Amino acid sequence: MPSVRELRSRIRSVSSIKKITKAQELIATSRISKAQARVAAAKPYAEEITKVLVELASASQNLTHPLLTERAEPTRAAVLVISSDRGMCGGYNSNVFRRAEELMTTLRGEGKDPVLYVMGAKGLTYYTFRGRNLFGSWTGFSQEPHYSNASAACNHLVEAFMAGGEGEVSLPNGAGNIAGVDEIHIVYTRFVSMLSQVPEVRRLAPIQVTYVDEKFDLGDGMLQDSPSAQVSSLYEFEPDADKLLGALLPKYINTRIYASLLEAAASESAARRTAMKAATDNATEMQASLTRQANSVRQAQITQEISEIVGGANALASSSSD
Repeated sequence: MPSVRELRSRIRSVSSIKKITKAQELIATSRISKAQARVAAAKPYAEEITKVLVELASASQNLTHPLLTERAEPTRAAVLVISSDRGMCGGYNSNVFRRAEELMTTLRGEGKDPVLYVMGAKGLTYYTFRGRNLFGSWTGFSQEPHYSNASAACNHLVEAFMAGGEGEVSLPNGAGNIAGVDEIHIVYTRFVSMLSQVPEVRRLAPIQVTYVDEKFDLGDGMLQDSPSAQVSSLYEFEPDADKLLGALLPKYINTRIYASLLEAAASESAARRTAMKAATDNATEMQASLTRQANSVRQAQITQEISEIVGGANALASSSSD
């Protein structure tokens, strides 16, 4: 059985750890609301650029842009995995890595070679330790991502996509060439609630454009709009719709990556809060258990000391009576 000194030392250690986990819990809690506000602030722009793209696609004469065209025989697919820069967030990163592995297994089954890209120091460490070949990595902004962080990854991925699976892309500063890709996928964590964060996979390219058809009702010999019909607005484009479509499609991909980064940041803070709260609760229980154990050992020592004193006194009394 450990001594009282050892138990008190463990109690002090648990108390110190509890202070750290409690502070991390409070910090993560304060960051969640900020992350949710950033997601809400970025949502109107994402919705509007999607509407504009739909209108441009409807007005375009022919949708032949490479970002909209399915490749006949895709050979390579880029997979962008969004992880965190720091740990202490429970199963947040492991769930993302597991989902990414499932995606890459599916791509290999379809005859495509996955080309791996990573955002976040944890993802970089995870794949580097396992000897995986990374074609690009970006770190240092997982908790507070900016639009420029998404742009760095977007520009490289779009350039690789435009080169195609049979082409190559030059790395900056003459660091060599890497293979082009025929598809772009992103793996991130979608924020559902404070207790639920779900890893998801989205295909960024080729982009699928959705058309909204107008419905009309014929009544009493005249053509009239249905009350429930959604009539599209009329736009005049300058320059023409095809050129605008080509200019906006990369920005749309950039917006999707940025939105995924914001969702991942909110999910990371929520996962860290949950993990740190569980750690704090466990530390509280362990501290109470160790305190009870230390009190029990101390009481046993006191009882033993009293017994020894009483026994010595009785021995002295019996010897003096003799």
